Amino acid sequence: MTRMPTISRRAMLGLGCRAGLVTAAGATAVSALTKAVATAAPPAVAPTYATGSFASAARGGAPTNWIIARPPGQSAPLRPVILLHGKDSSAATVMSMGAEQFLADAVAAGVPPFALAAVDGGNGYWHRRASGDDAGAMVLDEFLPLLAGQGLDTSRVGFLGWSMGGYGALLLGARLGAPRTAAICAVSPALWTSSGAAAPGAFDGAADYEANSVWGLAGLTGIPLRIDIGNDDPFAAATRQFIAQLPAPPAGGFSPGGHDAAFWSSQLSSELTWMAPLLTA
Repeated sequence: MTRMPTISRRAMLGLGCRAGLVTAAGATAVSALTKAVATAAPPAVAPTYATGSFASAARGGAPTNWIIARPPGQSAPLRPVILLHGKDSSAATVMSMGAEQFLADAVAAGVPPFALAAVDGGNGYWHRRASGDDAGAMVLDEFLPLLAGQGLDTSRVGFLGWSMGGYGALLLGARLGAPRTAAICAVSPALWTSSGAAAPGAFDGAADYEANSVWGLAGLTGIPLRIDIGNDDPFAAATRQFIAQLPAPPAGGFSPGGHDAAFWSSQLSSELTWMAPLLTA
């Protein structure tokens, strides 16, 4: 059983204050502090914030933006948490919730260091669609090798996603499998109990729903799982049913909040603290 790192009360209060500030603001820009560290770092130290783009073959050549955030001062190869955005969102959007600063604060408080890596996946719900767009294959077959080329250790990775990305984290983490998926955190996951109940555009039909369902997904076995969702979230009822059919209860749970950035940013500190020791074990 992996032991959680010991973090002082003062450090945890600092993380809590950071979560409150981000929640109040709704979004946080890249911090001046980490920019300064990146500027002052010697050449051997990787930048704390890097961006790029590639033409994804899995997505029909679509320009695909990516972002990598590292804790300040880290030069060793780090294992990444793959951040999967929700519908009508992007890699930049999930980073704007303050993920980079949460990471820096958590590591400064004693959490084992790791990286965050976000990528644009469109609105295809992170699986192959009839159009040929396959954001899931993009992540597993193109983005992970790209991260390795950027100096990250992709032998083990975590998945953290919101809404559509929460569903995607469950799906892609299971497909990558327990040997390489260190942990999955699904936040406000977009889950439906049947094809007929799904939102328009989430699946191409009943066959697509069945082929890409996360209900009863054997690949989740052996992967530490956390699910966080607000009591007032429209996906709360389906998420309760999903949790009930899992072989073991996941970490996380239900708490006050809705399906919005205020709830998501309020959970981010505890989610990263939970995932770090699993990722680095």
